[in-house]
Amino acid sequence: MADNFIPYGRHVIDDTDVAAVIDVLRGDWLTTGPLVGRFEAAFASYVGASQAVAVSNGTAALHLCMLAADIGPGDEVIVPALTFAASANCVRYVGATVVFADVREDTLTVDAGHVASLITPRTRALVAVDYAGLPADLDELRLLAERHNLLLIEDACHAPGARYRNRSVGAIADMTAFSLHPVKHMTTGEGGVVTTNDAARAARLRRLRNHGIATDHRQREAEKTWRYDMIELGFNYRLTDIQCALGLTQLAKMPVAIARRQEIARRYTQALGGLDNLILPHEPADRVHAWHLYAVRVRGEKTAELRQQVFDGLRAAGIGVNVHYIPVYMLSYYRELGYAAGLCPRAESAYDGLISLPMWHGLQDPDQARVIDLVGAMLRRHG
Repeated sequence: MADNFIPYGRHVIDDTDVAAVIDVLRGDWLTTGPLVGRFEAAFASYVGASQAVAVSNGTAALHLCMLAADIGPGDEVIVPALTFAASANCVRYVGATVVFADVREDTLTVDAGHVASLITPRTRALVAVDYAGLPADLDELRLLAERHNLLLIEDACHAPGARYRNRSVGAIADMTAFSLHPVKHMTTGEGGVVTTNDAARAARLRRLRNHGIATDHRQREAEKTWRYDMIELGFNYRLTDIQCALGLTQLAKMPVAIARRQEIARRYTQALGGLDNLILPHEPADRVHAWHLYAVRVRGEKTAELRQQVFDGLRAAGIGVNVHYIPVYMLSYYRELGYAAGLCPRAESAYDGLISLPMWHGLQDPDQARVIDLVGAMLRRHG
């Protein structure tokens, strides 16, 4: 990257992270070793869940949630339209049908009222996406799930450290998926976690991440046996001890990382709040935002054109803004399945104006000030 380029998101690695990884590299276990369980226990404690299962990435976490829920062909799963493709793709991986729900105008999280209207006898699960790091309406979605005997699966890949009505994200839904990608709050390079309060479900998740085999290599070494049994068809979705070493040191710094992201968000809100052609993120009083993204919406007579002008201008000035997201059903794969524009009007309208400003806990105040100044200049020029 050019020296003056400011990315929309980035990892933050220090000497403690490096030392932890080197220590594992010099040890006996690079994978399926003791640090996996240690990391899982620490992550479960952090989010307040009884179980955490470490996997290779956030998409694998979502896929395993579908497998552990026994969702398959003939089933329907309701997913918000405004999310990353993986939230819906995990449903397709198991042969089920994605039913897209619209989002709330203010928070851009899934609209529970629209979800309720989409439930049919074929519906098996609801996917709640914590868009940008803001928890969805989890109590309302939980009530719908209980009323219709559905599973509530939370895609919290944006939201470690978030809270909903004084409860931690990760301990509320039946299963919650997290991502440990480098642009997220903490990283293991690539990685993911599923949390749950169901011990039997956690045991199955661990089996499914290891080809469907009942024991892993370390367990067989401890028992001095070579015998193993494959109980069901699984995948190689394991996370290594190398990655878990990094995960442990990163996890220890999460409170500071979240606090810094909240500080950056407050500064954006204070500085940009006076721009009439900009809609800022909304944070309801009953939840704590984890701020993976600071996603604003430009608005004007021709919103999509204005967004493109502002986006291009900021990129040309070295500001790595991004757009999160194109409504999933507007992507080519889903259009070829028969989904069409107009399905979720609020998601489509929001997409036209969305721009994600740089948001990562290593962002320095002078760099943020530069972003703020340029956003204001671009909106005054084009708006």
